[in-house]
Amino acid sequence: MALDGNTSRSGNCFFYTALYAAASFDPEPGSDGAMTCILGLSIIADSPVASPKKRKKRNTTLVIAIVSALTGLLTIVFLYFLWKKTFGKPREYSEIIRNVSAGGAQNETELPIFRLRSILAAINNFYEANKLGEGGFGPVYKGILPENQEVAIKRLSKKSGQGYKEFMNELKLIAKLQHTNLVRLLGCCIEEEELILIYEYMPNRSLDKFLFDPSENTRLDWSKRFQIIEGIAQGVLYIHKHSILKIIHRDLKASNVLLDGEMNPKISDFGMAKIFDMNQTEANTNRVVGTYGYISPEYARYGHFSEKLDVFSFGVLDVFSFGVLLLEIVSGKKNGAFHHVEHSPTLAGWAWKLWKEGKGVEVIDASMRETCLPHEALRCIHVAFLCSRSSS
Repeated sequence: MALDGNTSRSGNCFFYTALYAAASFDPEPGSDGAMTCILGLSIIADSPVASPKKRKKRNTTLVIAIVSALTGLLTIVFLYFLWKKTFGKPREYSEIIRNVSAGGAQNETELPIFRLRSILAAINNFYEANKLGEGGFGPVYKGILPENQEVAIKRLSKKSGQGYKEFMNELKLIAKLQHTNLVRLLGCCIEEEELILIYEYMPNRSLDKFLFDPSENTRLDWSKRFQIIEGIAQGVLYIHKHSILKIIHRDLKASNVLLDGEMNPKISDFGMAKIFDMNQTEANTNRVVGTYGYISPEYARYGHFSEKLDVFSFGVLDVFSFGVLLLEIVSGKKNGAFHHVEHSPTLAGWAWKLWKEGKGVEVIDASMRETCLPHEALRCIHVAFLCSRSSS
């Protein structure tokens, strides 16, 4: 069997499998000589008597044809994936832009949609000096709207595939949540492939900046810390029980608690949040999200969590996180600082060891140990143990 560009087609091709990738069928696939090579070469039968030189030439032609066909196929596949990677994301952006421009997103969330030119003017064209910080979602800038209203502007990084999902999740969720202890979403901007969220500005930034910075730590006396604890608890209770949506935050930690001018806490960053159906009590997920040290072992290990407030199990992911956060606020110590401690690898383990030894007061931040109300601080520590079940 050989390939020839000048000879008429013939049947009985025993190279059917090898040439299949490079062949197309005639209108009558069952007929003799039905397979025609894409390369323009027809399949012919070997001559009964062929010299070694001719056979070698035919074999060489066959190998070249097969290699060329496979190379062409691989090139097409490569170009397809290259096209998808290059143009797939702008297409997603364009679809969102069309939906919002048509009024779909605005009608659903009832959020004001800002023009890009007003956003650029508010932050001086993403001037670096206006940058407040940067997370997995993208950079956050401080801006001033024409009405002299200070805002925080969160810009989606185009390099973040996860950020795209977070943007849509946050846009759909937080726009429908209204509570004094949740950061307020003021609007969005979806224009020219820019995805931007506009929030109320929090002048004191995030809680972790005060708790874990020795130069700022003393600004948080016990009365302010207790006020922050109560506010966070109210915010979590609202999203779990009292909002129109039943939500698990899934990334509750000090850096996601913002402080206003009066040091009132506001929970932020709902990009990882998950909605529960009203009758749903448990959920499993193949994608474990959150921050190590703030997620329960149940969830970290199996991707399983529930909203049941059961202090005898690792029930609620947010409740576990709240317990860890509670210990950080009372002690002024960061949970991650204990990963290399031999006998107490977690903040909860360290605190529980002192508690069992009757030294619970030593868990309290030394900077306020003499001025705090011990019974309140110890009660908070006890609640933290119940949330994270450190006694097990």
